[in-house]
Amino acid sequence: MATNNNHFKLRLRNASQVVCVSSSKQEFKRGKDMNNLHILENATVVVGHDGMIFAVGTELELRSLHWYPDATFDADFDLIGKSVLPGFCDGHTHPVWSGDRVHEFEQKLAGATYLDIHKQGGGIGFTTECSVKEQLSFEAKSGYGLETATEIKMLQVLKRAQDTHPIEISATFLGAHSNQIPAVVAAREAGEIYVDNIDIFMEKGIFDYQQSESILGAGKACGMCINFHGDELNYMASGELGAKLGARAISHLEEVSDEGIHAMAAHNVFGVLLPTTAYVLRITPPPARKMIDNNVLVALGSDYNPNAHCLSMPFVMNLAAVTMKMTLSEALVAATLNAAASVHKSDLHGSIEVGKWGNFVVVDDPQWTHVVYEMVDSPIAAVFVKGEEMPLTRIPKL
Repeated sequence: MATNNNHFKLRLRNASQVVCVSSSKQEFKRGKDMNNLHILENATVVVGHDGMIFAVGTELELRSLHWYPDATFDADFDLIGKSVLPGFCDGHTHPVWSGDRVHEFEQKLAGATYLDIHKQGGGIGFTTECSVKEQLSFEAKSGYGLETATEIKMLQVLKRAQDTHPIEISATFLGAHSNQIPAVVAAREAGEIYVDNIDIFMEKGIFDYQQSESILGAGKACGMCINFHGDELNYMASGELGAKLGARAISHLEEVSDEGIHAMAAHNVFGVLLPTTAYVLRITPPPARKMIDNNVLVALGSDYNPNAHCLSMPFVMNLAAVTMKMTLSEALVAATLNAAASVHKSDLHGSIEVGKWGNFVVVDDPQWTHVVYEMVDSPIAAVFVKGEEMPLTRIPKL
């Protein structure tokens, strides 16, 4: 958080609301605490030249500090009538692919299920045949390659994205077989790829309980965190398995059991819920209300992929509120602090606190809830990553 002669990279001043989410460096929030947002009114945030938050407080509080009245800034914005949120964290994406599945979208509208399409050679099997496209997100999976060389190539794409973009990526190996793991580990040790997590699609007719336990356990033994697909279309005892293996997170969970919910809560396993998937597949959404009320750690993800082509976390939060009965505060926590924590990154991401990255979303309304309320054309006025203004900012500098 070093500064140079009282000069700073960024100031966002006089915001109607600065929604810090946390004020005590919480790793995550659960249960009723998800509705306890730390919100400052008429507040200001200062970011140092290292991209980290140097100060946050009401404008009146900051004016009382000896360094503040004479401070200067590379970029200075007056946010009267606007609100500031932590940068969104997407807990589950599949960004490396090419081609599309628009023909499958039409099949689903006509009544075909995901497994019907999978049996015809569609679904993930279709997209794996031409996967070279590069996108960026927070948590990002391989998995469209199937064979080892292409899986490693996909992880190399994610590394290149991480090395050239300020947004941080938590890379996940979504491998098809445990015999790919040694090659992935070798590529990681050679500095060719980054790999943080091990994933598998635990589903009826794809990978069963024993296969999933074996592959996930092998990945964990090589230093990867377990973060996998489970209980999406059929009950597979994924919640129970995740708790048994010490998983960090399980995604989907539309069919999770009560036993799985209690096991996840007892072992601090995150449930990364993906309301876009349930929406697109026309299936029952995950039981978010039951999970939160039973103290499961809940995060949100877009599930960006050829099946759920969504790049909007505000839309994900809207779906979470409408289809999964989450409160707006719960949805925000799940899309910021808890999503970051689901991939071990809430030490620097997910809340507006001193010492964290200066990642912000500026909402063009004095009430932050408009970012969820206004569907399709979300009122986002600006985005900052590590204190740097991103393109298309709609607020003038002072």
